[in-house]
Amino acid sequence: MDFKTIRPILGNGKKLHIETYGCQMNSGDSEIVVSIMQKEGFFYTNKIEEADIILINTCSIRDNAEKRIWGRLKEFSKYKKLNRKLIVGVIGCMAKRLNEELIEKSKIVDIVVGPDSYRDLPDLVRSIRKGVKGVSVLLSQEETYADISPVRLDKSGVSAFIAIMRGCNNMCSYCVVPYTRGIERSRNPQTIINEAKDLFESGYKEVTLLGQNVNSYGWSEGEGDKIGFPDLLRQVAAISPQLRVRFSTSHPKDLSDEVLEIMVAMPNICRAIHLPAQSGSSRMLELMNRKYSREWYLDRMYSIRKHLPDCSITTDVIAGFCGETEEDHKETISLMNEVGYDFAYMYKYSERPNTKAQRTMIDDVPEEVKTARLTEIIDLQQKLSLESNKLDIGKCFEVLVEGVSKRSDTKLYGRTSQNKVLIFDRKDYKIGDYVMVNVTECSSATLKGESI
Repeated sequence: MDFKTIRPILGNGKKLHIETYGCQMNSGDSEIVVSIMQKEGFFYTNKIEEADIILINTCSIRDNAEKRIWGRLKEFSKYKKLNRKLIVGVIGCMAKRLNEELIEKSKIVDIVVGPDSYRDLPDLVRSIRKGVKGVSVLLSQEETYADISPVRLDKSGVSAFIAIMRGCNNMCSYCVVPYTRGIERSRNPQTIINEAKDLFESGYKEVTLLGQNVNSYGWSEGEGDKIGFPDLLRQVAAISPQLRVRFSTSHPKDLSDEVLEIMVAMPNICRAIHLPAQSGSSRMLELMNRKYSREWYLDRMYSIRKHLPDCSITTDVIAGFCGETEEDHKETISLMNEVGYDFAYMYKYSERPNTKAQRTMIDDVPEEVKTARLTEIIDLQQKLSLESNKLDIGKCFEVLVEGVSKRSDTKLYGRTSQNKVLIFDRKDYKIGDYVMVNVTECSSATLKGESI
């Protein structure tokens, strides 16, 4: 299939507003939804008060994520009062998990649509016009939306997401994703390559290949050879040396040396790997059903450092999972120190309905202990991030310019291959330029420098 990069259509007809919460997959899904609705004659608006339809794309990964959505739905009530014909829809993972409960409890939701049912949105909107509220949350074993050209909602036109697969088969005991996004299925590789080619030809300088576990990507047609993630990564990177390629997320049990060797051979594949550890304790990893040990994880770290010494490594960490002891927590702290992560997403464990942990384990770590452990993890990571950034002072990096700094319109910001934000003088550079920048100072979150 041929792809054509589409930007949001603005105009004075029926207007759609969409808000996105959660992961990068949700951001990609929102672009698919806008594409579907534009074909139905809806114009996109980023002004919620103008909208005829408000869609909120949701996340269920943690309890706090769902609480934010409930709070936001309460705020939508004022728009319903101003426009009695306004349609409010909840889409995504929370829609799949809660189903009709969203309509019953919120009193303002008209449409509930799960991640595999976005094609049903136009019909559901037409039903609402006839006074019938709609729900479509069935999971699919085939749906990948591979034939839909997403509407690119980013403002810069520099970096874009490409979903290469959907769903997850890992069944981590704490995780709700397999229940809200279904089983793993991969897209036809040619549709992915065509999409990436079109983005590059349309001026985009960077693509991020997305999946719950990109390393388990696999496609075969008939009796042909199977194409795995290393092959796909190589083919996308081969489009042009001027196209940066990122990928997320990797699973430690599946990250192969072959992927690392392809990264070594192709410098336009960014030197950044997100490899969620979740815990430094092998005992906890077994309870989490992560399918690897601390030793296996550290072996992957060793291999990354050996192949790509300039690669940044980021992670996810959960504090206070069921049965976690102080010794388990200390092992997580020691893992963080041993690896020296550049950045981490850090959370307290929150029990999610219908997961294995909720069905078979006791959430027995007191809330105050979870908070104390998470605080220690966050404090350590800030220290590690600062140490990592200090090592970059005096080094020169190629930066892809993404926009004007929020703090000063005389500064630009962009990211290095290692996915670190670097701020420097604006001069005559434009968004989308590659600029060589020498790092002169840093904080734990940001690099600053001077262009060369």
